[in-house]
Formats: sequence, structure tokens, C-alpha cells
Amino acid sequence: MNINNFQIDLNYLSYSGKTLSIEQQLIVQKSLTILQNENHFQQIFLWGQIFGLDNDYFIAYGYEKDAVKGRVYYYSTNCIDWGLLPTPSKKMKQLAILSSSRFQGDPALKLDVNTTEVDTAFEHEEKEKQTKSKVSQVLKEENRLAATVEMITDESAVVPRGALFKRPDGYVVQNLAFKGMSLADAQVLRNYQHYRKPEQRWNTNLLTQPDYNYSIDFLDTLDIDFPEDQTWTIQTMLGGRAVVLRNVYWPGMTFYHCIQSPYHGFFYSGIGKKNMDVPFMI
Repeated sequence: MNINNFQIDLNYLSYSGKTLSIEQQLIVQKSLTILQNENHFQQIFLWGQIFGLDNDYFIAYGYEKDAVKGRVYYYSTNCIDWGLLPTPSKKMKQLAILSSSRFQGDPALKLDVNTTEVDTAFEHEEKEKQTKSKVSQVLKEENRLAATVEMITDESAVVPRGALFKRPDGYVVQNLAFKGMSLADAQVLRNYQHYRKPEQRWNTNLLTQPDYNYSIDFLDTLDIDFPEDQTWTIQTMLGGRAVVLRNVYWPGMTFYHCIQSPYHGFFYSGIGKKNMDVPFMI
């Protein structure tokens, strides 16, 4: 959620059953505005909330120049003090996936994770000898949080087609000319894009979009996700004035877009666990 349109976005988010208390709204808006000014961010957003047993984690991110590559993530347990999230490594992500327990809410907490499978998987990639007698490794909850946030973002964070613009110098910025999609366009999965660095070849969209424009079609579209047409759900709300997308693998991630307007955003509200049973549910 863009902090500049905080109240508007919260209003659309509430129709999906997710919201913040009045106290949290006031504190978050003021504290993130201060964080934006201190770091000279061009834009700052509230990413979501991950529930913990003792404390909940609030996640925010901002960027100074590039909206995709320049994102910096922060976390807080009280919506006032924001700490910088570390950049997760590949092995941290593997350990985070194997962690079955709930988040506690203590960034300094150390969790023992069974790493027998992880050591085997990384033995060839890192070309390092792993001790077979080691059956567990310690994962700090702060690192687990960073890995979880990145995985959720890569797989389920969404922007509508045309909302971001790639300039000739390579920087990705907010497209001020974006005025929203029509209801017909908003119900087509191909008109939504993953909010991450593109993983497909640059000409993938060229083969699928009849009106291809590289300045807005440089990101991966949602229709390439597997299983096809079963990873996302699209719902219209408010009599066709808004559209909501949900990812079935990450329950709690909600994307919303107000038809024929520039207002859009996503918000995660959940325990930070991926639904690995989806293949057995379809």
C-alpha cells in the first residue's frame, strides 16, 4: 500500500476482510513518512503483516530511484521503530522453507532447523564439503523473516500492466500516465505482472501481447505461472468498480485495483507459510 494513498487503499482492502486498527493506521502512516524522509525515498509502501505468537511483524519497503531493483525492506513489531531487513541468501531461503514452526515475534530468536536435505542440495552448488553428521543448523528469526518476505514478494506481489515504466536509462519508475484498466482488461490474468526482477526471456511477452510495448511489458505476466489458470483467483467487487486477486499458494496475499483509476496495491496478512498442498487440492 502506497503511504500517500493510505486511507483510500485501506478502504478497498477492507472489502477483502483485511484492515488495520485506527491506532495502527495513524502510527504507521506517521512513522513511515518519517522513515521516507530520513532515507530520501521517492516512494514508501506498507508491504503487510506477518503474525507471530508473541508479536506481529509489520513490513515496509521504499525505493530511492528504481522501483524494482532499488527496494529496501524494513520490519517493526510496534509500528514505530523500523529495522533494516537483511538480504537473504539462497541457503537462508532453503532453511526458511524447512522451518515448520510459527514466527515467534522475536528477531533475535535462534531456531534449530533440520538441514540434512539442505546440506546435500548445496554440496554441488557451493562446492563445499558438508559434514553428514550435522543434522541441524541455527537460523535467526530475523533472517527467516527476510527470506520469507522475499519469497512471498517474488511469487505473489502484483502490479497491473502499465503501472510501472522502464525509462531509456534502465530505471523503473511509477508511470504517471497510468489511469487504470477497464473492467474487461482487469479480468484478464495476462494484464497483471509479477513485481520482481523478470525471470523470463525479454521476448516472452512479445510473443503473447498483440500491443507489446517494452517500456511497460518488461515484467513477467501472471498467466505463465504453473499450474496455469489455477494459481490465481480474480474477483470483482463493488458492482464491478474494483478487482481483487489472490494467490492460492500464499494465503493472505491480496492485490486490489480500482477500475479506471490509478489506485492499486497489495497487502499480505498471514503467518508466512506457503500452502504446499495446492497440487492435491485442484
